[in-house]
Amino acid sequence: MREILDIVFRSAVVYAFVLAGLRLTGKREVGQLTPFDLVLLLLISNAVQNAMVGPSTSLAGGLAAAATLLALNLVVSRLVARGGRLARALRGSPTMLVHDGKLIPEHLRREGLTLDDLTQAFREHGVGEVSDVHLAVLEVDGSISVLRNEDLKEPAHHRRRVRILRH
Repeated sequence: MREILDIVFRSAVVYAFVLAGLRLTGKREVGQLTPFDLVLLLLISNAVQNAMVGPSTSLAGGLAAAATLLALNLVVSRLVARGGRLARALRGSPTMLVHDGKLIPEHLRREGLTLDDLTQAFREHGVGEVSDVHLAVLEVDGSISVLRNEDLKEPAHHRRRVRILRH
């Protein structure tokens, strides 16, 4: 029993460390992982395995580590869903990359994005040039939202007179 509790503790510490490390390294969608990101995740998983289960090669030890990771992930996802400061710290916040057709290079650098990454997102949104973009935001899930200038044009509204009848 002591061995299982040790595995649970070790797994929790490793989970917290890896979560913090991944949170600090920036935002990227799972579908947008570069080969470097994938290699990093594979190597981290291999590197921390022994830290979680130690010398144990038992089925119970492996299940205890997996159950701990699943439980912690459930707790973290529920904390994020609740909102508040802790949720913002865990989830992060969106980052503005373009405002009124002008790039914000320091935000691109801070988020580890290249101009090629941004122009790819523009193409995906049917935008040819940065001057056509009113707002581009790196969302917390790693996706890039683009609001085109033409999206802001309001359709002509016809003025209607409304008369309120009172009984």
